[in-house]
Amino acid sequence: MLATVLLEGFHAVKHALRFGAVVHPLITTDLSAAVSLAETHAPDLVEQFKAATEVDQAHFKIRVGRTHPTGVAGFAEKPDLPFDRDAPIVLLDNPRNLGNFGATIRVAAGLDAGGVISTGDVDPWHPNVLRGSAGLHFALPVAKAENLDFTGELIAFDADGDLLRGPIPDDAVLAFGSERHGLSQEVRDKATRIVRLPMREKVSSYNLTTSVAMGLYHWVIHRAS
Repeated sequence: MLATVLLEGFHAVKHALRFGAVVHPLITTDLSAAVSLAETHAPDLVEQFKAATEVDQAHFKIRVGRTHPTGVAGFAEKPDLPFDRDAPIVLLDNPRNLGNFGATIRVAAGLDAGGVISTGDVDPWHPNVLRGSAGLHFALPVAKAENLDFTGELIAFDADGDLLRGPIPDDAVLAFGSERHGLSQEVRDKATRIVRLPMREKVSSYNLTTSVAMGLYHWVIHRAS
């Protein structure tokens, strides 16, 4: 039986619907306001939002656990998506900040990565991670890493690595460490190469989401050239 996940807010529901989720129930505290949001921000989904169930604030808070500025929430089954080895997979090595974790998934979805996997004890489908991704967990595979044995190249990003140059293979795995502790020794040992992103002197680091965005964008622009 597949697990059901909570989608908090209009944008999380919007993205889940666009990528094939069956959102049921879809609830709102103000049906007319939810439909108006759909008309301006997601005209392709107006009919789905018209079918939402209007509830009062008390019922909404019981179901969702809190209020939400958009007054929209939904529930959907967690998808079982296959990993695409024609696009790099992002490996997050023991991420700790749940919001950053979610934002990284959002970036990976936007740049059409092959998926996001993680090591460590944080559930990649934790509600706070899902909130940070704005529902874009449904756009690409998201899971815990079963091991660090990959068929493609494992490219680890670290400030002490060689400057990233040239194309990134489509079947590569791009590893990024946590913002506080960096890459684990296991990932370093498994990496086929360790690279760094361009950075101005005296700047110590980028945050996780920025690093992932830069790494994937490097893949995109070289692939297109």
